This record gives sequence, C-alpha cells and structure tokens, in this order.
Amino acid sequence: MSHGPRSGLAAVSAALLAMSRHLEVRDVLKTIVASARELLDAQYAALGVPDDHGGFAQFVVDGVSDEQWKAIGPLPRQHGILAAMIDEATPQRLADVRRDPRFEGWPSAHPDLVDFLGLPIRDGDEVIGALFLANKNCARTDGTCGFTEDDEELLAILAQHAAIALTNARLYERSRELTIAEERSRLAHELHDAVSQKLFSLRLTAQAAARLVDRDPSRAKGELQQVAVLAAEAVEELRAAVVELRPAALDEDGLVATLRTQVQVLDRAHTARVTFTGHGVRALPAAQEEALLRVAQEALHNALRHSGGDRVDVTLERRGGGAVLRVSDDGSGFETPVVRRAGRHLGLVSMRDRASGVGGRLTVESAPGKGTTIEMEVPGG
Repeated sequence: MSHGPRSGLAAVSAALLAMSRHLEVRDVLKTIVASARELLDAQYAALGVPDDHGGFAQFVVDGVSDEQWKAIGPLPRQHGILAAMIDEATPQRLADVRRDPRFEGWPSAHPDLVDFLGLPIRDGDEVIGALFLANKNCARTDGTCGFTEDDEELLAILAQHAAIALTNARLYERSRELTIAEERSRLAHELHDAVSQKLFSLRLTAQAAARLVDRDPSRAKGELQQVAVLAAEAVEELRAAVVELRPAALDEDGLVATLRTQVQVLDRAHTARVTFTGHGVRALPAAQEEALLRVAQEALHNALRHSGGDRVDVTLERRGGGAVLRVSDDGSGFETPVVRRAGRHLGLVSMRDRASGVGGRLTVESAPGKGTTIEMEVPGG
C-alpha cells in the first residue's frame, strides 16, 4: 500500500529497480502496479495482460483489498477504455472516466473511479499489457483535480521499463519450462538405456522359466532365481536414475523460488486458485530441499486432480533450523480411514517415505467437506 507520494529522480529510480528485481511474471506485474500507484500518488492502479479471447490472462490491482476484489466479481473484458489502450495502443487521460462515451459501467462493488490515466505496455508492435491509474490524490477545493501531462510522461517512462521487465520475466519462465523439458528427455534416455534393457532380459528369463517348469523343474528354479536377481537390479537402477534427477532449478534458484515458479505455472493452468507463501526459509541440505519439492508436487497433483476445490494454498516457513511445508485445499476431503486405504493411490506412501528418508515427518489432516492439509516438517541440516 502507498504511504504517500514520492517525487524526483530517486523515486523513479526506486520504481525501476523494484521492477527489475523480480523474475517471476506475477511478481513483476504486482511491482509495476504498486510502483506506478506510489510514483504518481493515485488511489487505485491496475495492470491487465490481454489474452486472445477478448479478456485478460492476468489482471493485477493495487489499492483494493482482497475482500473488495472478491466482491467485484469476474475479471473485466477488453471493452471501452481498456479496449482503446489495447486495440488502438494509445494513452488515455480523462478528467472523468464516467463521462467518456466509451464508458460502459462497472459492477456494483467496484470502487468509484473519476480521473483516469492509462497507457499500453508495448513490446515492439505488440501490446502486452494495459496499465492504468485512477483518482489522483490531490486537493479538490475548486472541484478539479486529475492527472497532468507530466504524469502521463512519467507513466510512459515507467511503461517502457515495465515492458522490458515483463518480457524478461516471460523469457525466464520459458527458460525454466525448457529446462524441465530437457530434464524429462534426459530421464527418458536414462530409463531406456539403464532400465529397459534390464527389464527386457527379465522378461526373456521369465519366459524361459515358464517353458521349463514341466519338463525340467530344477532348471526352471534356477531361471526364476535369475528373474529375482534381474528384478532387484532393475529396481536399483531405476532408483538411481530417479535420485540423480535433482531438478536443475533447485541448484540455480533454491527451493523457495522453484516452488513459487511451479505454483504460478499451475495457477495459470488450472481453474482453481493456487498460491504460494514463503517465510524466512534458509537454504537446506540438497536432499531435504528435493524431498520437500517432490512432496509439494505430489500434494499439488492430488489437490488439483482429486479434491474438486476452488483454492490450493502452499506455504513454506522456517521452524527452528528446519522448515515446514504445508499444502492445503478447500475441496471435498476424506474420512481418515479412507485416507489410509487410499494412501497408495494418492501417493501418500511415497510422500511419507520421502519425509522419513531425510529425517522428517509427514502428517495428513482431512475431513469430508473440509478439505485436506498435507504437512511435511524437516529438521535443520
């Protein structure tokens, strides 16, 4: 929230530095909006990233509480003043947006906007966002107030740098996606070379044992013993391949940034709202960070595929020298005995194994109609 206007070169520099500090798209959007609102001393600010269907893929606001935002309802469409910024790629500075002939009204819970300043955010010829401010904080003793030409020039500078920051964030997220794809491809080759050949030998040996059961039981027994050996070797090689696949993002960005990025990708891909909050978590041993990430991925998969909820919240916070991961949804939930019976189906056995493997513990809380919470705690290294 803004605590008063800031002016001069220092304020502009602070806003630009804040935008360049983040790499995740949603963080960049929030920083752009908050910086613009503070820099131009407006009551409200918003930034919409258009989609290809007449709506907005993302829409971030500042100056509106979470309760107000929920009451407002669905995201706006590309119409009226917003459409002019996107389709015509032109600035819009209005003394009273309500008197503009393009104004089409807003929901009943929407705050009352008067003076308005909006600019497109452009990457070359492409409009990648619409940034606007409303209700300039200034004295209205004579009944007039609003954004000035200087305000428009200042916001134009901010919009140019916002385009750079947003483009960089998109490239960063794309590089993360490519890294994940490369890791999957590498694992596929590892599995093919190391495990599939072993399984092929196992199948041939099992077939030979089946043919020998009736006419040479002694040799059949030997072949079956070889099947057991091959199966054990295949399991070990598979385990080694999976353990080796430590996500590259963990090494480069750390657990908090990796979780945040993955949650943001899921938030865009699913209708349920997916959020992440991290609180003062220090770097942990590599094995613990990977276990926490894998459990988070499994728990998120379960929540998004099976819970039927509207919201999934992921939190990671410091506890002593270690950390606590919590994945909660507001879905249908389970009876506790059902959770036990469904443990293997929902990956709970694997999650508990991962937790215990790094000296941690995993708990599951669920009840019908009250959602599910999976919590994993690991000690400090």
